Amino acid sequence: MLTSGSVVVSGAAAAAATNYVALGDSYSSGTGAGSYDPGAGACNRSANAYPKKWAAANSPDSFKFVACSGATTSTVTSGQLGALSSSTTFVSITVGGNDAGFAKVMETCVLRSTASCETAVKNAEGYMEDTLPGKLDSLYGKIRSRASSARVVVLGYPRLYLKNSAGCVGLNQTKRTVLNRAADTLNTSIEKSVARAGFVFSDVRDDFSGHELCSGDGWLNSVTFPIGDSYHPTARGHANGYLPALKSAARRSLALHEES
Repeated sequence: MLTSGSVVVSGAAAAAATNYVALGDSYSSGTGAGSYDPGAGACNRSANAYPKKWAAANSPDSFKFVACSGATTSTVTSGQLGALSSSTTFVSITVGGNDAGFAKVMETCVLRSTASCETAVKNAEGYMEDTLPGKLDSLYGKIRSRASSARVVVLGYPRLYLKNSAGCVGLNQTKRTVLNRAADTLNTSIEKSVARAGFVFSDVRDDFSGHELCSGDGWLNSVTFPIGDSYHPTARGHANGYLPALKSAARRSLALHEES
């Protein structure tokens, strides 16, 4: 309303400002999606990554894109949380795959025997179930401490392979099946930690359904060059998979925030 010739901004209007911080690993930075920011070095921050696309579509009042390829819960804590503050209102993140050594698991499954692949997956799943939850709980607590009023969306990871993809060139069916199981185990651990933190989890497996490797319309890189792009979402994967998942989760997080 107007008073003495001045405009008084209501608390609701002031709260409408969006200060967005994108944290996380290569699935958030956009490794595999091309068009990298040369100033970000090995972090591989892509102009095609879903945080950049969300920011472009929503014009937040501020946007800090600090996700970095190779990030773990520890390196997010030590190298990315400085981007958060009491004025941060929206946060997105993917993290956990590198903690569980998923890149090493993929290397084993691609280069070694089926039995070696199965063992590597089983060991990674043990870590996901027994050790990763504590690391995620600690990280999520630090995010909440630094950005006490922010809406936080944690996105999961897609399955790599189309189910029952008989005849697919590359890894055999057993390897593809156990790798998909590992993705499910990882997502389950993340989702449980997200619930304990009171954040919003966005499960991207449905978004990528029908667009995994071996689908004929994949949104993920198979073995490619540079090798670090392998098994990461393509630009289409970010635009058609992760971005819709973030949009939906952002709406849910806003509704929950308004109810609280």
